[in-house]
Amino acid sequence: MTRDTPRQAGLSVLMVLAALLVAAAILRSAGYDVTGAGIALWRGALGSSSAVISATLKRATPFLFLGLAVAVAFRAGVLNIGADGQFLAGGAAAVAAGLAMAGQPASVTIPTELAAGALGGAAWAAIAAWLRSRFEVAEVVSTLLLNMVAVNLVGFLVRGPMQEPTHAYPQSGILPHSARLPSLVAGEQLHWGFIAALCACAFAAWSFNGTAAGFRAKAVGLNPSAAESAGRISVARVRAIALITSGAIAGVAGFSEVTGVTYALYEGLSPGYGYMAIAVALLGALQPTGIVVAAVFFGALNAGADAAQRDAGIPAATASVIAGLVILGVVTTPELHRQFRRDS
Repeated sequence: MTRDTPRQAGLSVLMVLAALLVAAAILRSAGYDVTGAGIALWRGALGSSSAVISATLKRATPFLFLGLAVAVAFRAGVLNIGADGQFLAGGAAAVAAGLAMAGQPASVTIPTELAAGALGGAAWAAIAAWLRSRFEVAEVVSTLLLNMVAVNLVGFLVRGPMQEPTHAYPQSGILPHSARLPSLVAGEQLHWGFIAALCACAFAAWSFNGTAAGFRAKAVGLNPSAAESAGRISVARVRAIALITSGAIAGVAGFSEVTGVTYALYEGLSPGYGYMAIAVALLGALQPTGIVVAAVFFGALNAGADAAQRDAGIPAATASVIAGLVILGVVTTPELHRQFRRDS
């Protein structure tokens, strides 16, 4: 930790508070009961042990995986905006594997689903990596457009080859119990994917700071020209590996969601998780420890927003508005930090 880290963290906290205040002002100007919404938000996110476990931490799980996925790419200078599509690809692959292995024990089925989810997300990201290598298509463009392709692909699958047996609903068949992640706490909705996400963050913290691969990715992200000329690092190779690894992690997020929460594939599986994960990664300063804190915050925000919508009539998009404001605030933090350093 550098001496500037506490100041940077303090600025990030101020940006979050500013986003909340701006959102409250917008809601008040639109005639909503901000006080009632705040109480409902608190109760929905932190008002009881059940709210924390079954709402906040459950919602934080995809943000942990996806925030980490975005951070892996961003640290190497790859603007992967496609975590949402990679999440859907991983979820679709995991459901296909789980349904195909019906009747097999959980000890075989769940690892197979995990591998399928990781491969699905990695394969989806590999398309963007290939487009970059072959046609010099910027990842920020290709990954964003691939999100749209993934949404429509899921729509095709749940209305076609993967539709449930009665063909009455646009969704896949329901995963058998042997293909589902077990509950972490009896009687609550939190599943073992949360622990897996924490383990992934811990592994990433070690990898970022204690391995040659982590050093190469950081070097490429900071200065690709110097990394290639002075460090003899293949920038294209490092970036491709970072993007595909990022996609694999996002695919595992999809696996976690379909095997731990929904138990099926359907349209609207992701309400924009991948886009909000950008805010999680930036708020966490692209560091695993910071991502854990940011993911729990956004999990609480989403859980509370659902309660505020239900109990106080607040629009469901409130959480997305706050996330957007946080992104705007966080991206200005480095410049504010430089200004403070010059003035101090």
